[in-house]
Amino acid sequence: MQTPRPALPLSCCHLSELFEMGFKVARGTIPGTPPPLPRGRFGDPFAGAEGGSAREAAALFQKDAAIFVPSGTMANLIAIMVHCDSRGSEMILGDKSHIHIYEQGGCSQIAAVHPRALPNLPDGTIDLSAVEDAVREPNDHFPTTRLLCLENTHNKCGGRVLTRDYMRRAAETARAHGLVLHLDGARVVNAAVALGETPAAMVEHADSASVCLSKGLGAPIGSVLLGSAEFVRRARRARKVLGGGMRQAGCIAAAGLCALADGPCRLRTDHDNAKRLAAALCEIGIDTDPTAVDSNMVMVNTGSEPATEVSRRLEERGILVIATGPRTLRVVFHHQVSAKDTDDAIAAFRDVFCHRQ
Repeated sequence: MQTPRPALPLSCCHLSELFEMGFKVARGTIPGTPPPLPRGRFGDPFAGAEGGSAREAAALFQKDAAIFVPSGTMANLIAIMVHCDSRGSEMILGDKSHIHIYEQGGCSQIAAVHPRALPNLPDGTIDLSAVEDAVREPNDHFPTTRLLCLENTHNKCGGRVLTRDYMRRAAETARAHGLVLHLDGARVVNAAVALGETPAAMVEHADSASVCLSKGLGAPIGSVLLGSAEFVRRARRARKVLGGGMRQAGCIAAAGLCALADGPCRLRTDHDNAKRLAAALCEIGIDTDPTAVDSNMVMVNTGSEPATEVSRRLEERGILVIATGPRTLRVVFHHQVSAKDTDDAIAAFRDVFCHRQ
């Protein structure tokens, strides 16, 4: 029997190697990367220059301005702080959203904003009539509803894609009630590729959007936060107080230039591999729904066996997946997963599920 490959996620790489990669990208010494960039192109945020990654992100998404931040969590928190700068503010968001579940309640812990969570539908959307009903009427007993947050693609719902039409209708609903719309677009470029739209089309109806450079796009670190010039001016101050205003941001963000230039064209392969895995698992008899695979994620129901145990067995065979529930696994494809890796994953799933004790 062939010895399984070590299960080594990107996060297990030596930090020194990641930073060395960043500096090599900056110097243009990695094959396939742009030529060396002038120092001024990186920028120092404290000198009023955001650097190439932020400028190019603003151009790509056709927003007035952008800032670079270390993480998507910080980007979302900054947006909430800027949009809800009055005490007693409330935001509406999905009950399965990343902001609600995985960001430590920063909206209330740090931004002092009350979250009102509405049910996410299986496709990642929120019923817009429920959003309308959730907007508070003026009353001294209530917080003031100011913000609607959506997520595209939707992580907890399995990478589901919110359509451009839904985003338009959500924005119209928000503005009809005096709200602003923030998009957690960590994987919004995946959404654009899935729908055959431009990245700009997927954020055109949002007042602000966060975009992760280090997920499907493949940079080692960082996100950008997009919006109007006034929004970004205020966001820059919030970033500073949260500790995200690094003078070294330009050097760190250099890899983001490569991600923005080269990342989108690779995402279709990730989506195709995800769909192929889902179809194969379904043929094997494993509980998954190929019709629900919109982008680069596959959700797998492990049936009577705990998801953590199935995850452990897959890891022994060189496949890393995450248990997102007692009986649910999430499989995510990215640029480091090849067609052969997909075949290996199918074989590992077959081995684990078809040879249970």
